[in-house]
Amino acid sequence: MQSVIPQAAAPEAVSTPGAVTTFHELNLSPALKGQLDVLGFVTPTPVQAIAIPHGLEGKDVLATAQTGTGKTLAFLLPIVQRLMNQARPRPVDADAHPAIRVEPAKAPRHPAVLILLPTRELALQVEKVYRDISARFLPKAAVIMGGASENQQIDALRHGARVIIATPGRLEDLLKRRLLKLDRIEVLVLDEADRMLDMGFIPAIRRIVRQLPAQRQSMCFSATIEASVAHLLDEVLKNPVKLAFGSTQKTADGVKLIAYEVEQTQKADLLQRVVKQQPGPSLVFVGTKRRSESVARKLTKAGIEVALLHGDRSQSQRVRALEQFQQGKVQVLVATDVASRGLHVDSIAQVINYDLPKIAEDFIHRAGRTGRAGETGTAITFHTALERREIAQLERKIQRKIERVVIGGSELAHEERVRPVDTSKLRLMQVPQRRSVNQSGHSAGRSPYSNNRGPQKNDNQGGRRRRNQGGRSNNGGSNQNSSAPRLMLEGEVLQQYDAE
Repeated sequence: MQSVIPQAAAPEAVSTPGAVTTFHELNLSPALKGQLDVLGFVTPTPVQAIAIPHGLEGKDVLATAQTGTGKTLAFLLPIVQRLMNQARPRPVDADAHPAIRVEPAKAPRHPAVLILLPTRELALQVEKVYRDISARFLPKAAVIMGGASENQQIDALRHGARVIIATPGRLEDLLKRRLLKLDRIEVLVLDEADRMLDMGFIPAIRRIVRQLPAQRQSMCFSATIEASVAHLLDEVLKNPVKLAFGSTQKTADGVKLIAYEVEQTQKADLLQRVVKQQPGPSLVFVGTKRRSESVARKLTKAGIEVALLHGDRSQSQRVRALEQFQQGKVQVLVATDVASRGLHVDSIAQVINYDLPKIAEDFIHRAGRTGRAGETGTAITFHTALERREIAQLERKIQRKIERVVIGGSELAHEERVRPVDTSKLRLMQVPQRRSVNQSGHSAGRSPYSNNRGPQKNDNQGGRRRRNQGGRSNNGGSNQNSSAPRLMLEGEVLQQYDAE
C-alpha cells in the first residue's frame, strides 16, 4: 500500500463498528428502501455506509473522500428521510367526538434544507439525484442558480419546495431583494466547500449562514479540505463527526495515468488520434474558454461529434451539452474546469488534459471523472518539453508514477498558425481626395480622411461654418492634406471618387 501524506486540516478518520453492507440495513422507511431498489442501489459505498447513519441521527458531519465515491447520496438520503417523516400525517382517532377530534397535520410547505454548491452543473446533478429518490414522496426541489429563469425558481419556492439547491450568487441576490427567507432552515449542506473558496464565494457563504437558525444540522462533503477553508467550517459546524476515506491527494487506483510530451502546435493532431483510438466517451479539459472553442471546432472538422461546455455558454447550451454527452449522442465533451466537479457520466473511457492543470487538486478532480465507483479509466495529459518539471512535481504530489510518452516532431502534423504579413509587397502611395457634388453642383470639399465627420452646412443655404477656438475652419482646411501618403498593399483596388 502506498504511503499517504497527511492533508492540511484533514479530518481524522472515525471507525464505526458494524458498518452496514446493504441499504436495507439503514434506518430508512420501507418506501424509501423500495425506491432505492428500483434505482438499483444495493450496496452502499464506504462513505455512504458510515456517513448516512450519522446524518440520520441529526449529527453534524464533515467528510472527505475521493471523487466518485457517492458523497451526494450520503447527504441526500438523511435529508429525504427527515422530510418524509415530517410529511407523514398524524393518525386520527375515528372514535373521538367530532368536537375534539384532531385534524391530520398538513405537510409543511416552507424550505427546510439548503444545499450550497459552487457551480450550476453540480447543482443540476444533485437535483437529479434528489428527484430520483424523492419524486414519489416530496415536492420538487427549488434550484436557485444564475443563467436560468428567475420566475421559475421563485414559483418553485411558492409551490412548497422543501429543499433549496443553490449557488451562492443567485441565492444571495434573492435574499437581498427579500424574495426568500431562510429563518426556518433545519439542514445546511456545503458541497465542495474548497471549490467555493477558490471561486471567491466564502464571504457570500458567511452572509448566507448568518441568516440561518443557530439550531440546525450542518454537513460538509468534499473531495478536499484545505487549511484555507478550515476556518469557515469551524464557524458552520458544531462538534462534527469527522470522516476521512482514503487519500484525497491522489487519483483512484483504477485510473491509468499517461503524459504525452508534444509540441504545442501538434496537440490538435494528437488529440484527434487519441479520441479516434478510443471509441468510448472522452472528456477533454482545456485551460481557457477561447481555446476550448477552437479545440471543439477542430474536432468537429475532423468528423468527431463534439459538445462544448464553458462559463460563457448560456444555461440552455450548458444543459444541452451535458445531456448530449450523458446520453451518448456525442463522443467528446470539450470543457473548462466547470465540468471538473459534479459531472457524473457513466463509464467515461478517458479524460484528456489538453492543457496541463495549474495545481494538483485540479488534476485530481479532472481525473476523478473517470474510473468512478471502482471502474477503470485513463487520464491523459498533454504537455510540452518546458513543462517536464511540472509533471515531476505532480507525480510527487499525488504519490503516483505517470507513464510518459515522448512524441517525435515528425510523427504529427503541426497546427497552422496565422501567417505574418509579407512586408515586401507594401509600397507608399498617394490616396486620392474624395470629392462629392451637392445638389447645386458645387463640390462639398471634404476629404474622407478629415478629422471632422459631422454634418456640414452649405454656405449657399445661409449657414455659417463652424470654427474651433483657433479660428480655423473645421471642415477640412488647407493644413489637412487630402492626398496624404498611405501604406497600401500592391495591387489593392482603391475606391474612385467623383471629381468636381
